[in-house]
Amino acid sequence: MKNNMLYIQLLFCLFFPTLMSSCSNDETEATDLTIVAKTLEFAPEAGTKAFLIRANSGWNVTAAPWVKVSPGKGGAGTLKVEVSVTENTANERREGIAVFSSGNLTDTITIIQEGKNYVPSDNQGMVSDAAVLVSKMNIGWNLGNSLEACSATSASETMWGNPKTDKKLIDAIKAAGFNAIRIPCAWNGYIEDQETYKIKDSWLARVKEVVDYCIDNEMYVVLNIHWDGGWLEENPTYAKQESVNKKQKALWKQIATHFIEYNEHLLFAGTNEVHAGYSDPTNENIEVQLSYNQTFVDAVRSTGGKNAFRNLVVQSYNTNIDQAVQYFKLPKDNVVNRLILEVHYYDPYDFTLQTTAEFKTQWGRKFSGGDVSSFGQENWADEKFGKMKTNFVDKGIPVILGEYGPTFRAALTEGKTEHIESRNNYLSYITKTAKANGIVPFYWDNGATGNNGSGIFNRSTGAQAYPDAVQALIEATQP
Repeated sequence: MKNNMLYIQLLFCLFFPTLMSSCSNDETEATDLTIVAKTLEFAPEAGTKAFLIRANSGWNVTAAPWVKVSPGKGGAGTLKVEVSVTENTANERREGIAVFSSGNLTDTITIIQEGKNYVPSDNQGMVSDAAVLVSKMNIGWNLGNSLEACSATSASETMWGNPKTDKKLIDAIKAAGFNAIRIPCAWNGYIEDQETYKIKDSWLARVKEVVDYCIDNEMYVVLNIHWDGGWLEENPTYAKQESVNKKQKALWKQIATHFIEYNEHLLFAGTNEVHAGYSDPTNENIEVQLSYNQTFVDAVRSTGGKNAFRNLVVQSYNTNIDQAVQYFKLPKDNVVNRLILEVHYYDPYDFTLQTTAEFKTQWGRKFSGGDVSSFGQENWADEKFGKMKTNFVDKGIPVILGEYGPTFRAALTEGKTEHIESRNNYLSYITKTAKANGIVPFYWDNGATGNNGSGIFNRSTGAQAYPDAVQALIEATQP
């Protein structure tokens, strides 16, 4: 009852300011430091709001730089205090505090101000959390070596030899049985201002055009920052952490804002294979790599709208399975169960990616004793994907296999039949094993259908370049 009477008295003083002097001298028993307001919310424009403070002794206040408290100090009694904020010209909302101190006591008010173009949170069309959304994906396909085609400083969608992506290609991917597409994307070569990292409007429009090809087919889309010249991917170091995070934040705020109205069919993936070489990472490498994930999540969430609920994909160090198990930590997020972990799988390397003379042409126990790697066969895959299930999927952290797939040795003159059988067996087994462990697989297609390529579709016509490989992938997802 005593606290309720105090609260009524403070409100009385606020609404009848002519009585402020008597309020200030009131000897009614009170707590040592009492503030009526705990949170003040402001529009983007400059503004002022008032509240009452009562203290039994002198007090002072400290506040965020964009917040002014008047008066900034006071004595014993009850006093009207005003909080003023400057205009928030940024797009995102900002939050600060004002800390009132009286002797060894403190009390705090939180001040929240909306951004100039901040979009209020909107969960319409965003009902699925990460686990539910992943369960809706059957199998994915990568639009590799296209939108991420770039050098360290320039970019062109066709510079790595693939034609400009059109709708008939995406229609063909959907018709083949894929219901998800991962779009590796570059941004650095399309920045028009290296001070603000402003992305060219024309490039944002082009990426949107390709995303829309997929959305029109009711496909799920994972849009990322890929290698992009290596500015992000190759620098998990303290020396680069601040500058990379600054750029990471600026780019993702623009990307997220551009796609803010898209529903849950669109997901963002913050990075790709962040690494400093291919040996075991140092504590520095892991700490910095995880900070890039955190910056990505914070940047997307800060834009509001549907991005406040969008499912986001974050990566383990170098997207490596063993390093995911050993080092990965989920970023902090202000929405529950909306994060997905991404790993890649290219074991054994001498069968999947190696192009020097030592490459292997066969895979699987059927070819044991033949031209087969000494590791990376069926039991190896069982172990790796089992680790992901035990350590993540079973603990409520959904997982996608963002890339996998073997290079096709089209130039073989001997053993080609066995190689084709091995490739299709690999595609089938890895796909089935991922699915059996609750992981959604995304086949890596780089568009190249000749020797040492992984393309399975003709990028110009949309025709299946290797129907047997497509069949192996799709049939492996069937119950």
